[in-house]
Amino acid sequence: MSDITRLDTGPRMSQAVVHNGTIWLAGQVAEPGKSVTEQTRGVLAQIDALLAKCGSDKSRILQATIWLASMDDFAEMNAVWDGWVAPGNAPARATGESRLATPDYKVEIIIVAAVD
Repeated sequence: MSDITRLDTGPRMSQAVVHNGTIWLAGQVAEPGKSVTEQTRGVLAQIDALLAKCGSDKSRILQATIWLASMDDFAEMNAVWDGWVAPGNAPARATGESRLATPDYKVEIIIVAAVD
């Protein structure tokens, strides 16, 4: 039986869970109240840091689920995403609109990745 490793665990959730060569990240949000560009950059920096803690990186992302508070922000978020995603390693991805935890959050990203 494979071990399950949980990182940055709190009473409600872990920020990352690693099992059987796969990493699941909790939904990542950045500083509330900032622009979509700034929040997207912040979320992606958090994803980079969590993947590194798990022994992986953005070139190993299998799937990304992106929630936007408004699909009107799709192009602004994509401008940041497109500059960040590892060339030749774009993951399967879905983007949708959802009411996030507070109105100050504009972007939330959930990642599934492989361990290096």
